[in-house]
Amino acid sequence: MTLTVTHRPSPNFNDRKRPISALVLHYTGMESGAAAIERLCDPDAGVSAHYVVEEDGSVLQLVAENKRAWHAGVGSWRGETDLNSASIGIEIVNGGHDFGLPAYPEAQIAAMIALAQDILSRHAIPATGIIGHSDMAPGRKQDPGEHFPWQRFAGEGIGLWPDQSAGEASVDDPVEALVEIGYPKPEGDDPSKLITAFQRRFMPAAIDGLIHAETQKRIGQILKAYRPG
Repeated sequence: MTLTVTHRPSPNFNDRKRPISALVLHYTGMESGAAAIERLCDPDAGVSAHYVVEEDGSVLQLVAENKRAWHAGVGSWRGETDLNSASIGIEIVNGGHDFGLPAYPEAQIAAMIALAQDILSRHAIPATGIIGHSDMAPGRKQDPGEHFPWQRFAGEGIGLWPDQSAGEASVDDPVEALVEIGYPKPEGDDPSKLITAFQRRFMPAAIDGLIHAETQKRIGQILKAYRPG
């Protein structure tokens, strides 16, 4: 599809402190796109994103890509803790879990694919750096949610989605394997939030936060895909 971007400047940005190494996908989690855009452009709210993709496929640019938008917050991915500096953030208009987790319309998905491919054509973001907000902030965030079509995006060259039949890597410690993939280390001895975030991304039909055999197998498949070489 032809990508058309409308500029809707937000004042909520500052200078980057890191090179761009990630693309972080969010849902807005508000009742309407208009309300979300208003908040992302409100200087008192202190939040923003580089882009917003509306339900009809319209794309707005709020912050220039060379600036640091305020979308990621506290979290980490593959050891990077300042994801605002190191990433481009896209907000997808969707009510999220608080508003029934509606499906993403086809026009919106097509626009997301076109926008992400356009961004990747300009920035050397590795496939391992294409993440959801919930990946970098397990337990704190759930977006873009289990309805997001990660497998389809990987088929379009955006991120990774190994075949279910892919061979397994050796996984002696599932939690350490998740940290090697990129997830932040869990706080304390309870890994359930970490497991839930992984399942929401890679096993959306089986989210229970438990390390059972199927989850451990899937962790092995993803680890093998995320390892260099």
